[in-house]
Amino acid sequence: MKLVVYPPVEADRLEQLRHAAGPMRVANCADAAEAAREIVDADAFFGKITPELLAAARQLRWVQSPTASLEHFLFPALIDHPSTLTNMRGLFSDVIADHVIGYVLCFARNLHLYIRRRRWQPCGGEGSRVSFAQGPGVVNDIDRAHLHISDCTLGVIGCGEIGAEVARRARAFDMTVLAVDPVRTEPPCHGVELWDMVRLPDLLAASRFVVICAPHTPDTERMVHRDFLQRMRPDAFLINIGRGAIVVLDDLVASLNASEIAGAALDVFETEPLPESHPLWAMENVILTPHVAGFSPRIAERHLAVLLENTKRFAHGEPLRNVVNKAKWF
Repeated sequence: MKLVVYPPVEADRLEQLRHAAGPMRVANCADAAEAAREIVDADAFFGKITPELLAAARQLRWVQSPTASLEHFLFPALIDHPSTLTNMRGLFSDVIADHVIGYVLCFARNLHLYIRRRRWQPCGGEGSRVSFAQGPGVVNDIDRAHLHISDCTLGVIGCGEIGAEVARRARAFDMTVLAVDPVRTEPPCHGVELWDMVRLPDLLAASRFVVICAPHTPDTERMVHRDFLQRMRPDAFLINIGRGAIVVLDDLVASLNASEIAGAALDVFETEPLPESHPLWAMENVILTPHVAGFSPRIAERHLAVLLENTKRFAHGEPLRNVVNKAKWF
């Protein structure tokens, strides 16, 4: 058996990969020409496969993607090919979920506004302190401007690896959590209400925070458009850490300008980098981060661990991790 690697990996990673492969030969290809020669009789491939490389392969049975997302990896011939495709899903779930909760805390406590304004003035009212002169049980404007997190409902769209972690963290804050997913049939943890995608309108109507955790697929591309946003509560916040192609930015800007939703937090965008002239940069009720939700010093070691484990499994004829439904892109 043979595993072709292209682009090539560094010496330390190659040594570990060869150890995991056992009797399977590993060809660490320096260029596309070498990869094209080696893939002819290869059983497995790791890296960025192209239509030309796939066409040269005569007995390829397994392709390991170096990424979790597949919209830039898949192509028609690979979808139709009988080989098994696996990806790197699950590496970023806790890290991205932490990022989502950071957004939620910012909106609930107005942290993003206090950081921007840099002056002693509570959001929701003038003055430096809350007055309790109104008597017990009376809520003033300053109180009203800050959310009590456990009173809020968080809706998760796409309850895969990342969505499940978002739901678990939201439950730790005692939030009500709703989720919709086209595949998952069991909630990720106690207290999460999991619905079929047909109930997406119900989730939008009920949620103070709507979190897009879905992958980019033919079904989710441009899913968040003006009608979608108008189905949300006017006091709700949209959070997108899924894929930029899911949210139509022009429609989001229009909804924010019309006060159809309360705000948005985005880590991914239709166009990256987001142009400096884009109107979202100037909106106080919008938090933008430059596609960094998955950043962590732990990712590289996790990435290698998945590659090594799947290589061992393939070499020993065992079931692979993270098998992808190629037709659905996830």
